[in-house]
Amino acid sequence: MLRLPTLLLNFLISCVFLTACQNDQREKHLAEREQAIIKKESEFALKEADYKSLVKMRDSLRTKKDTVIIQSWPETIAGVWNSKSVCRESNCSEYVIGDQRANFWEFISDSTGLFTRVLDANNQLVRVYTAQLDSSGIKLHYLSDSSAAKKLDMNFDLSQFGPELIKGTQAVTINQACNAKFSVELTRTTTR
Repeated sequence: MLRLPTLLLNFLISCVFLTACQNDQREKHLAEREQAIIKKESEFALKEADYKSLVKMRDSLRTKKDTVIIQSWPETIAGVWNSKSVCRESNCSEYVIGDQRANFWEFISDSTGLFTRVLDANNQLVRVYTAQLDSSGIKLHYLSDSSAAKKLDMNFDLSQFGPELIKGTQAVTINQACNAKFSVELTRTTTR
């Protein structure tokens, strides 16, 4: 009779070992499946990122194609002009009412937009203005960079123009402390 409980005990122990072995195998199998799923998820995430990148590039190309207009100056404006500026108002020590300045202006354009270069009598570059041209006229702007000793903000509004004469105004702000206004007159150069 003692044998039956021993047999029963051995049988129960064997069942526990088999169950434990099966649990280990199941855990190992589940861990392998989990690793495979993680790998597939990362592959899918890479494909999804590629897809989103391609969609974004496609959209940006469509947008640029639809909205990019390469501007150039009309022939009546493009080229070199003589300028004469006269100070009309000022609370700046740098400018006195009646001050006159003369330079050469060159209306140029490239793939990034419209610009106006201002050159002195020695053909040295004084400043480059970004430009906008629309039905109301020409708008020029210059803002000195943050490292400059003097912070200049210059704006031109050239609203009266013809093939040989352009007129408008200039507003200058220095260090956000003083302002000056000029009348500006440009005449087409014959030789340069």
